Amino acid sequence: MLMRYLARTLGLFSFMFLLFVSVGYVIGGYFMGDWIMGSIMFLAFAAVFNVIAYFFSHKFILRRYKAKIIEESENPGLFNIVKKVALDADIPMPKVAIVPMSLPNAFATGRNEQNAIVAVTEGLLKLLNEDELRGVIAHEIAHIKNRDMLVMSVAATLAGAIAFMARMVWFSMFFGRRRVHPVLLLTMILAPIAAILIKLAISRKREYYADEEGAKICKNPNALADALEKLHYQNSRNPMKGGSPASSSLFIVNPFPKSFFVKMFSTHPPAEKRIELLREMAADFSYL
Repeated sequence: MLMRYLARTLGLFSFMFLLFVSVGYVIGGYFMGDWIMGSIMFLAFAAVFNVIAYFFSHKFILRRYKAKIIEESENPGLFNIVKKVALDADIPMPKVAIVPMSLPNAFATGRNEQNAIVAVTEGLLKLLNEDELRGVIAHEIAHIKNRDMLVMSVAATLAGAIAFMARMVWFSMFFGRRRVHPVLLLTMILAPIAAILIKLAISRKREYYADEEGAKICKNPNALADALEKLHYQNSRNPMKGGSPASSSLFIVNPFPKSFFVKMFSTHPPAEKRIELLREMAADFSYL
């Protein structure tokens, strides 16, 4: 299962890179007469913005959700679970934060293992039992171990570069004097949509991967499945009213209202499918 997820993720990245090169070829040839230089220039612009996000987005996220980094004395039970799970995963102990929110959820942030933070809401601590909490922490530790922040930053860089190219063409069309070829116009409409869909597909694959890896770390797939059932039910019944939907991919389950648009562009796979795979995993002791 793990190798299948990795192969699909690599395939999605390859497709996105080919899409980027194709768009760069069209844009570079149209504006600069040199598709290579055009591609490099647009990628550089996107990379600058995403490097800034990569290094500083965790501070924005913690501030946005008023998460407080705690010491061991403030919640020794939670702190010890995170410490034990990190030890089992063979990564450094991440910082621990609590979000003052009744809606049960959790997320991990930080650019690497040395700067990682695991955050849980007050609602999650009240809802889950110890085994379920350990499963959720293991899922978030798996994201850290798998360097998902880096993976998604690369995906965002390529998608951002394609979107930036499209905006340049629209700007030229509305404010410039050059005639835009219909093929170029069609490319600029479809390419950003395709890039976003690929980025979201990568995000969904990383969730499956974190579920599997997290279940292996905590050695209890059923506990993680039970936690996901509770979290999915609570977040569906009482979705988050504030917050930023752009940060939905951070959470273990999507906390925002499930409109048709949100479902179509979901950062998470269906909870039912995730739970089903974990139940199957629990029945196969070779995973543990």
